[in-house]
Amino acid sequence: MKLSLPLVLASQSPRRRELLGQLVNCFEQRSADIDEVRQSGESPSSYVARLAREKAQTIAHSTADKWVLGADTIVVLGSRIFEKPADEADCLATLSLLSGQTHQVMTAVALCKGEQLLQQTVISDVTFRTLSRSEIQAYWQTGEPADKAGSYGIQGLAGCFVSHLSGSYSAVVGLPLCQTHQMLQAAIKES
Repeated sequence: MKLSLPLVLASQSPRRRELLGQLVNCFEQRSADIDEVRQSGESPSSYVARLAREKAQTIAHSTADKWVLGADTIVVLGSRIFEKPADEADCLATLSLLSGQTHQVMTAVALCKGEQLLQQTVISDVTFRTLSRSEIQAYWQTGEPADKAGSYGIQGLAGCFVSHLSGSYSAVVGLPLCQTHQMLQAAIKES
């Protein structure tokens, strides 16, 4: 069931590497150095789609013979975007705002080779139960939220914060498996 195609993952995320490994026999992994600053007036969905596309295109410019997969994930409450926390205070503020609320997790995936580009954004709704300040602080002390959009990882200890999920679990982790598989199959047909 795993697919075979020449592929580079434009991400250093261990979660994306593990998820992509469920779909593809073998692939390279490289870091894409891009400017991740949100542009003025850019909507959250446009922002995350641009980041995924730029990650893929940055690596694709030097890798003409392989497909390059870029992805990015953001957490959104209203119009506010929560990315990786800067420090404990940022994590505490973020999780306090998400506590007892339904927020969106947007994961964009871009697959490119030369001028060919396939792209999709998956939006999932995640509801948190009410969190106490002490459990947020204890969660920070585990080290888990430090490198995660929205200051949490649904696949880890913060899974117990989630009272409801509507959408793609794997997209919330960092790579929507169903949509990515479909994109990879389309890439194989185009090759």
